[in-house]
Amino acid sequence: MKTYSSYFYIIILIVSSICLSTCSDDKANPLDENGIDDSLKIDGYDLVWNDEFDGSSIDISKWGHEINGNGGGNNELQYYTNRSDNSYVKDGKLFIIAKKEQYTDTDGTKEYTSARMRTLNKGDWLYGRVEVSAKLPSGRGTWPAIWMLPSDWEYGGWPASGEIDIMEHVGYDPNVVHGSVHTSAYNHTIGTQKSSKLLIPTAQSDFHVYVVEWFADRINFYIDDQLYFVFNNEIAGWEKWPFDKRFHLILNIAVGGNWGGIQGIDNNIFPATMEIDYVRVYEKNN
Repeated sequence: MKTYSSYFYIIILIVSSICLSTCSDDKANPLDENGIDDSLKIDGYDLVWNDEFDGSSIDISKWGHEINGNGGGNNELQYYTNRSDNSYVKDGKLFIIAKKEQYTDTDGTKEYTSARMRTLNKGDWLYGRVEVSAKLPSGRGTWPAIWMLPSDWEYGGWPASGEIDIMEHVGYDPNVVHGSVHTSAYNHTIGTQKSSKLLIPTAQSDFHVYVVEWFADRINFYIDDQLYFVFNNEIAGWEKWPFDKRFHLILNIAVGGNWGGIQGIDNNIFPATMEIDYVRVYEKNN
């Protein structure tokens, strides 16, 4: 009887331990009736699209890769690929990696490779809140961006249909993060760009949350909880406000280019990596 009692006691301890662990996890991450983690909720908003990068590979139902070496319209030096060398998911994060390597494809030969991923026709929104938690690459010549382009280009080619730059960073100016918009009336090619910047001392060493809240009358730009730029709708036509059409999200690291390469490229920095912890898109629930 003593032996059976010992076994019974051990079984009870194991079962209790499993129950405590499970109960603890449920309390830490309770799910609502739609299976959404309470920790992802924001008052006044509904979560409509997200990627927590919890799988073992990039979710192709949410992301597509641009594949080209055309310089992105900015004389950039990278070739964008869909290879796992340049983008992959691991340990709950997305990694986008710029490398120094010769690469040849239909657009010719480039001396660098990288990745540019987008949600076009897989995640397209008109208004809402976009959050991206990211740690930025370091080094002169890098030009990472978290940004949005129109999905349908209804007002014409760039910049007529608009651009929303949630986060841009150039490696020669470390930890200075920029938020911008581009329109026909307001863009850098004619010296009228609307933008602002914020010094984030740990932008290259820690994760920060880059946010836009996009409404019919304004676009608010935040880093973490700090509002640092507001672009208002002047109600003066699409030339100044083309932001009444759906847009999609883009994540990339460019190398060199008209802005990123102003002070040259330090080839000792490669591979250069941008890590993305999550992407979440919300819409107002009223």
